[in-house]
Amino acid sequence: MWRDKYREFKSLVPDHNSLGRRLHGGSWDLYAGIVPIVCATNKIWGVDIDEIYAHVNFQNDHWIAIWILIPKRHIVVWDSIVKHISKAQLDEIMEPFLTMVPYLLVECASTDEERIKYSLEPFTYERPTVGVPQCITGDCVYALKYMECHALGYTSFPAAFCEKNVKHIREKMAHDIFHEIPGFEGIEDKTSYYNDLNTYG
Repeated sequence: MWRDKYREFKSLVPDHNSLGRRLHGGSWDLYAGIVPIVCATNKIWGVDIDEIYAHVNFQNDHWIAIWILIPKRHIVVWDSIVKHISKAQLDEIMEPFLTMVPYLLVECASTDEERIKYSLEPFTYERPTVGVPQCITGDCVYALKYMECHALGYTSFPAAFCEKNVKHIREKMAHDIFHEIPGFEGIEDKTSYYNDLNTYG
């Protein structure tokens, strides 16, 4: 959503307060924690939530993970194949997030007090390489695992998070995701689900 509509957003002329640009439909729902519906938090960015995790696709062949730190106005990028995306390409990928997240915080703020807390100045970002597990295959698994480990409080990625374990990590992750499907426990015949699960192994 951010990247697909960024060119349109950037072309719009702001008002005298540098606001008034139309945000993509669904932006408010994200900001207010209404979506995704299956795991809505109803928590507001910058008010109830200070950190956001997201996965980002590059040219339909590579996944990276991002960690948005709202109070620090900064984004950390975790990339499992650093050489796949050049610095110039990453700058282009990140520009919509660096620009539109602060804009969303200001535009959607419900009070003047909240609006004053923020600035339209773009966020900064970094792509650390030291201590970030690298992969040969399975970059989508790595992107999810970066976010999972960090959200669980790891100060560094565990040694077991490595290429030789990626098949097991993928299988466990697919298993856990299938079991989170709403109503899964109420399904009597789970055979088809487990058959589908095996395709991820």
